[in-house]
Amino acid sequence: MRTLSRLGVDLRIGVGPSITVAATASGQIDAPGGVLAVAPDQVTDWLGPLPVDALHGIGPRQAAALHDYGVHTIGLLAAIPAETVQRLLGRRAGCTAADRARGTDPRPVTPRTLPAAATVRRTFPRHTLDGAAVRSALLDLVVQLGHLLRRRGQAARGLTLVLKFAGGASWEKTRRLAEPSAHEDDLRALAYRLMDAAGLQRGRLVALALKGEDLVDAGRVAQQITLDGSREARLVAEAAIDRVREKFGPRVIGPATVFRRAS
Repeated sequence: MRTLSRLGVDLRIGVGPSITVAATASGQIDAPGGVLAVAPDQVTDWLGPLPVDALHGIGPRQAAALHDYGVHTIGLLAAIPAETVQRLLGRRAGCTAADRARGTDPRPVTPRTLPAAATVRRTFPRHTLDGAAVRSALLDLVVQLGHLLRRRGQAARGLTLVLKFAGGASWEKTRRLAEPSAHEDDLRALAYRLMDAAGLQRGRLVALALKGEDLVDAGRVAQQITLDGSREARLVAEAAIDRVREKFGPRVIGPATVFRRAS
């Protein structure tokens, strides 16, 4: 419910003794934000009555082939010989489907590594020539990207700015940061240099994207000693703002120009 209210993401969680059972369970949740757990000793009884196309990994064509043979539930799929399923779906797909219908899935659950890049985008409702509006949109992307990286515990070694123009043309440029960072001060300075390098004159922008490149674990980034008191104060403020965003949502606080143009 937190992901739905704060991020607008409908997260439904299935829990089971295998990837197939957990993924199938997540697809059977009707209410937003629901959780469905299937115990190991309940797998056969729970899977049996479900439609065959509800089984994780069964696509529309495979479901249609099974329906033509009279197999409409996962229980029936589990009951027929594996050799028959292989003749209907093909050797490998049939073997996999027969095993999964019986709750057998040897694939291990391994945590995925964090991505090596992160991208945030902004599309304008109409073509824009307004430099202030473009700069405000870019600043908003910097804030979003910085928050995303810090939440993941990552830092970017470089940034890529992509500009999309009316008519389908685009412009893209990548530059490296002096050192890996997820702090808005560093990201903003480089993003503005990239925008200046575009040399926009009368180009009608329709969208822009900012991509953090070559991401690394922030815990492995060396912390340089600095005597810049103002920077240290901004970093403290940044950490406090992140806590506000985590509690009340990502859009409740940010630079003033992101929310309205200063006069």
